Amino acid sequence: MSATTPAIPTKPQLLELLAAIGTAQWRDFAAAATRNGLTPTQAKLLAQLDGPLPMRALATLLVCDASNVTGIVDRLEARGLVRREPAPHDRRVKNVVVTDDGRETVRRLREEMQTTHGALDTLTPAESGTLYALLERLRPGMENAG
Repeated sequence: MSATTPAIPTKPQLLELLAAIGTAQWRDFAAAATRNGLTPTQAKLLAQLDGPLPMRALATLLVCDASNVTGIVDRLEARGLVRREPAPHDRRVKNVVVTDDGRETVRRLREEMQTTHGALDTLTPAESGTLYALLERLRPGMENAG
């Protein structure tokens, strides 16, 4: 192998790198959540809400029991960051919906992730584009797993 040809990483090496980056990004996100008076799990739930989601779906996303989600949603609702509304197809099912204040909180959390921003700032525009394209290719397989 020449000095100009990069070594092809093994899957375990890629997994280790993804885990390390994911852990560092989570620490940065959790610290921003704490600075904003949220637990990391509350912030994660808030960040997962792109649209109305039933409580059970949130439990699946957070990999926790549905009873845990109730308490998390109660606390977020008390702060005006989410609201519960009946599902249109079944009024017994409660959907959780992010409020404008909740969306603003998530935006602020992501803005405050200075460690992550600093790391991304080391990339050239071309590298950022390549990283984005690669992550987009991985995303469907990762999100649909399990």
